[in-house]
Amino acid sequence: MAKNEVEKSIPEINERIKEGEAVVVTAEEMVDIVEEEGEVGAAEEVDVVTTGTFGAMCSSGAWLNFGHADPPIKLDRAWLNDVEAYAGGAAVDAYVGATSRSEREGLEYGGGHVIEDLIRGEEIELRGTGYGTDCYPRRNVETSVSLEDLNQAVLCNPRNAYQKYNAASNSRGVVIHTYMGTLLPEFGNVTFSGSGTLSPLNNDPRYETIGPGTRIFLGGAQGYVFWEGTQHSPKEGMGTIMTVGDLKEMSPEYVRGVTIEDYGTSLYTGIGIPIPVLNEQVAGRAGVPDEEISTKILDYGTPRRERPVLRKATYAELKSGEVELEGEERPVSPLSGLKKAREISETLKDWIEGGNFLLSAPGEKLSRYREFRPMRLPAEAPLAGEMMTAEVVTAGPEDSIETAAKIFAEEGFDHLPVVDRDDRLVGIVTSWDVAVALGKGKEKLSDILTSDVITAREDEPVDSVARKLQKNRISGVPVLNSEEQLKGMLTSEDLSELIGRGSG
Repeated sequence: MAKNEVEKSIPEINERIKEGEAVVVTAEEMVDIVEEEGEVGAAEEVDVVTTGTFGAMCSSGAWLNFGHADPPIKLDRAWLNDVEAYAGGAAVDAYVGATSRSEREGLEYGGGHVIEDLIRGEEIELRGTGYGTDCYPRRNVETSVSLEDLNQAVLCNPRNAYQKYNAASNSRGVVIHTYMGTLLPEFGNVTFSGSGTLSPLNNDPRYETIGPGTRIFLGGAQGYVFWEGTQHSPKEGMGTIMTVGDLKEMSPEYVRGVTIEDYGTSLYTGIGIPIPVLNEQVAGRAGVPDEEISTKILDYGTPRRERPVLRKATYAELKSGEVELEGEERPVSPLSGLKKAREISETLKDWIEGGNFLLSAPGEKLSRYREFRPMRLPAEAPLAGEMMTAEVVTAGPEDSIETAAKIFAEEGFDHLPVVDRDDRLVGIVTSWDVAVALGKGKEKLSDILTSDVITAREDEPVDSVARKLQKNRISGVPVLNSEEQLKGMLTSEDLSELIGRGSG
């Protein structure tokens, strides 16, 4: 390996910071410097590159210590503003997760909101139960606590700051709600997350300066990386970090509880990592523009672990507000706060230039070779095509209402798929539709069929189909193949039989 022309150390850079001589730039500024002066010139000029990201980081939460009651209690369950926290650690410790939901308010309020409310200085209702022991005889406690009352309040996040995120669109004919936001039917929009050029891990993709012990900007205060994040997947360019910091020092400007519509609660968290420019290679990797950072757009309309890749797109395309997909320009919206990401990188720059933030070397580097494996299951999840009734009675759009009424009377079911000559689904009628139509003098099925039909695919997991039945309050769906041809029907009765077999 060729020797670097520029060599610096973190202690040397820290000395320059203390003396007020360090040259600090944001990652966006570094792009222009590398382009104008080259990697060697940029490494000679710049000491630190600051980064920033602000977005929903669901795998977040806080450890809280309430102090001992009198008489003492050993909490085995605890609730904060009706949000259940994990109390299995010790007597009066609890961990509130960002995605835990309020028992009273459901998706409208959750652990992320509890954490923000604490930072804002609000009082939180604590309700807890214990099973009673000789040294912890108390069984119930109800009180209120504020951040000031807590002995420790530690933001402790298992998975933050993905190196980059997959973007999302939706092939289904209906709106779906996901952790990537609301996705419109038939590729009606694209959403993305991450800050591209400013993304912390994207500016050091080989993790030369990032690992356990790295000091970072976290929630408006100084925090640390304490391990690789869960689901750390460096081979896919999707590294993550675990982060920790003192909640009492943080700001609600950079820690926000949120509700993602019809999906759940989360915590928007601000993170910035300083990249010490140790050599020209680090300088080059910290100066990569959005045009050279790409990610995959996935079809979230497919409810499987391996979602189809629709195409790759650069962050420059995504940030432009439109991207071509399936032959058309689609609107794109960010889920991350790009303005906040810039603000974080600028704030971190000011801290360092002011001598208020020194760099720390990682105790060890993040793994670059970790393999991210799927969950091991005892059996493959059943698919709609395996559970459906394949022998389906159908009708054509020109068939009479009387024909449909006779079919319902003879067959004893409630759903009649209407197909064209190629067996492609045109619509569906129910026994109720037919009963009403007979009373109104309608003649053909095309006059009464419902064309906007909730359907399933042959290769769709039955869990997803069950969700559709529940969400839309229907008792069955037509099952189609990739050519939109009807292959069967899957009803709530079919799913009940599956459950019955599983519990037998």
